[in-house]
Amino acid sequence: MLIPFAGNLLTTGMGILPHKDMERAMALAMSVDIPFWPQLPRMNYYEDMYVQASENFPGIVLEPENRRISFQTEKFYAELENALLNLENEDFFRMSPQFSATYHRFLSYDLSSYISIRGQLEGPVSFGLNVLDQDKKPMIFNDEVRSILFDFMARKANVQLRELKEKNPRAFLFIDEPGLQYIFSSISGYTDEMARRDFAGFFEQIESPRGIHLCGNPDWDFLLNLDIDILSFNAYNCGEIFVKYRASIKRFLNKGGMLGWGLVPANYDEFQKESLAGLIHHIESLWQELQKAGFDLEQILSQSILMPATCALTNPDEFKTVEEAYGWLKKLSRQLQAKYLR
Repeated sequence: MLIPFAGNLLTTGMGILPHKDMERAMALAMSVDIPFWPQLPRMNYYEDMYVQASENFPGIVLEPENRRISFQTEKFYAELENALLNLENEDFFRMSPQFSATYHRFLSYDLSSYISIRGQLEGPVSFGLNVLDQDKKPMIFNDEVRSILFDFMARKANVQLRELKEKNPRAFLFIDEPGLQYIFSSISGYTDEMARRDFAGFFEQIESPRGIHLCGNPDWDFLLNLDIDILSFNAYNCGEIFVKYRASIKRFLNKGGMLGWGLVPANYDEFQKESLAGLIHHIESLWQELQKAGFDLEQILSQSILMPATCALTNPDEFKTVEEAYGWLKKLSRQLQAKYLR
């Protein structure tokens, strides 16, 4: 198995939490089977996933007072030499306390007794599509910038994963790629073929175990055939579509890949209309569809973990629904484990 533990419907969470209080957020992040360090952009702009990924990347302009991040091509070339001189310097790619107080708090804990722990890093495609240059164009459209971007993010991912493995040797890392669903649309100037080529080299650089997390609905064949160890997806909203990609799912599972089923909605409106019984029925119906296609349920369960469906930063009750969703997640995990893993 590519992941050094059995999934068996264990729980982990989203990287982003809506909390402003770090201690409360950390308590929630530590309450799941596989703890993670939370990103808290409402607490501090430097806790934003795009800002964290940007640390030391040449050409980046941060305006914390305006909560704005941008890219300047002239600044990129002025700072490029220094970045290239630091390629083998791990400290250059290490996330500093200024860019994540929660990450360093997480590393201060004794994490050795958990079955695993998890980190995350904003991915190069989403970063490159969302950070705009002086002409309001996504920086990923610049070929030279893009090649540096993928290499830079791979090195940042490795440094974080190594730090996490020092705390727990079974740690793994998600590359968060919410922007991936857009590369399959005609409006994107960065195509899926370009992404396939770039990702091949990117994941080849990153140590295992590593995978992709996203909440949208991309081309699942594309993702399932990348060189990744785990795929986290929004099973609540996209599960019925996902299970149609049977050949790619079977190939992914047979090579030892793990699936992170985003089962519990954390958005206020979706959560209010759901029930524990309804969510159990939903996930079981997805598994049953795969079983009908010849999948072995025991394999599915042993290579599956459970997660919230999405992060939720804009709920009217701030963190209340999110905390309730995590409570449901843990209850669902135990109920399903008792039913299927006796």
